Amino acid sequence: MTHPLPERSLPQMLREQARAQGARIAIRQKDFGIWHPLSWADYHRRAVHVGLGFAALGLARGGHVGVISENRVEWVLAQMGAGLVGAVTVGVYPTSPTNEVAYVVGHADIEIVVCEDQEQADKVLEAIDALPRLRRIVVIETKGLASYGPEARERLLSFAELEAAGAALQAREGDARVDAALAAQSLDDIGLMIYTSGSTGAPKGAMISWRNIRGVVPGIVERLQLDARPTHLSYLPLCHVAEQMLTSFVPLYLGSQVNFGESIRTVQEDLREVAPTMFLGVPRIWEKLHAAISIKMQDTGRLRRSLYRRALATCAPLAEKPRARWTPGERLRFGLAYWSVLRALQNFIGLRNARVALTGAAPIPPDVVRFFRTLGVPLVEVYGLTESTGMVSGHRLDQVKVGTVGPATEGVEHRVGDQGELQIRGEMVFRGYYKNPEATAASIRDGWLHTGDVVAEEGGQLRIVDRLKDIMITAGGKNLTPSEIENTMKASPYVKECIVIAEGRKFVSALVQIDYETVGKWAEAQRLAFTHFRSLVELPRVRELIDAELQRGNARLAQVVQVRRFHLLTKELDHDDGEVTATMKVRRSSIYKTYAGEIEALYA
Repeated sequence: MTHPLPERSLPQMLREQARAQGARIAIRQKDFGIWHPLSWADYHRRAVHVGLGFAALGLARGGHVGVISENRVEWVLAQMGAGLVGAVTVGVYPTSPTNEVAYVVGHADIEIVVCEDQEQADKVLEAIDALPRLRRIVVIETKGLASYGPEARERLLSFAELEAAGAALQAREGDARVDAALAAQSLDDIGLMIYTSGSTGAPKGAMISWRNIRGVVPGIVERLQLDARPTHLSYLPLCHVAEQMLTSFVPLYLGSQVNFGESIRTVQEDLREVAPTMFLGVPRIWEKLHAAISIKMQDTGRLRRSLYRRALATCAPLAEKPRARWTPGERLRFGLAYWSVLRALQNFIGLRNARVALTGAAPIPPDVVRFFRTLGVPLVEVYGLTESTGMVSGHRLDQVKVGTVGPATEGVEHRVGDQGELQIRGEMVFRGYYKNPEATAASIRDGWLHTGDVVAEEGGQLRIVDRLKDIMITAGGKNLTPSEIENTMKASPYVKECIVIAEGRKFVSALVQIDYETVGKWAEAQRLAFTHFRSLVELPRVRELIDAELQRGNARLAQVVQVRRFHLLTKELDHDDGEVTATMKVRRSSIYKTYAGEIEALYA
């Protein structure tokens, strides 16, 4: 049964939330250590001013607004402001170098771009000659802008000036312009464009309609058992659909609260302060939290380490067992472990109040999921794509099978096509790629979205095998799924990345990037001297450590897929070098090309 959501777009829902519960807090933002609340009424009022400010700059209905910023209240004000005047928002990753910013801003036909600070504005100005459609650059933090020459300053205005221009237009015209735009707004209008990470080519602009958003929310709400009470810390990039789901889509329909921390660098501290009831982390976040706990326990005394290991051993059998089915003895054992060890660890990572924690957007080592569930963190794995407007499958909170992504959510039809590819159909399937009808036709056929992911169904649960394009065939004709091997190795807190090589080869090898922080702590404890990443990697004892970790992973794999040789990377994989995407997805082809010599040496 479909969740009874109103037949309204997100901007229309913002107006309804402001009318229904105007005084209730919608957003909190932390600045200089202080949390500042924003009510639903103020959220709507400021978004109206921003939208009218865009209109005053000449933005018409259907125009495109770009945002290049870390998560903050101005991001969603720009997004909702654009929607309130019938425009489309396009997010740009703030970590993107100038050439990627120029590509997205140009390809998306962005007319007004909102930049967080001078650093982001510089990227746009550097490429300004290649951006003929761009009218103005709005800057949130204006420090340093006085250094620009008169020609650049003519294109710039502050976010405060944008809001003031909108407030002045409202004073002259009233609410007629916004009311008319909302009255004309259809669920079939495009509201958001999300650019894919571009792991195998140029990023593509996925067009997301208001209907797509309304179509995906019921499944999220039902599967995660959400209502207006959850609090959420927003820190993953808002130009990614995963964060849009929990910062914009769900809160605007349910009226729940969002918190913006100080920056991406203060997530751990902000988590402890907010203690959210709902938390989303991509696999790398969970792997880092796992490593942080491992480091903490290495640094503690012998008694605490003993209690920690005993608590994990006691609670491990409960990781996948619904709490409603725990026996009195199991409840007692967990309670003792909780009050002696686990509560402190939950507080350490800021998730003691989490009613649901999510991982998605990339494969995660099953052992990492089991670890957090053993700690009592209700971590569930979910699956979705930009093209599905987010989550389309996920574990039920009382029925978790680690290693799968649960059943399809409400409103999602699914089938398994040729070569095991998952295909889905429903209102959440995106409208297509902007200015790319060929890619759209290849992605959506007869109404079915071809996800490109190979799956297996196990007792009603979906297990993601790998990306169809990533499956490798060895010289002996054996089909391998590299993500299975890579995730097994990345379960080690010392391994940050493992890139498998096997296509057309006699055996499996890998390029391995260490986790600098965790391995560095280990080396310090061993009293080994090093000064930087390369000097740490080149220590013979470090190679021995990683070899032992890979052998531990190999013991869990069939012999034919075990990693027989490896090369330790002497630097971190870098977005600027084209080795990873803005979302830190590995660009295999680029890495294989960069490290061709090292790869051939593994097979010499």
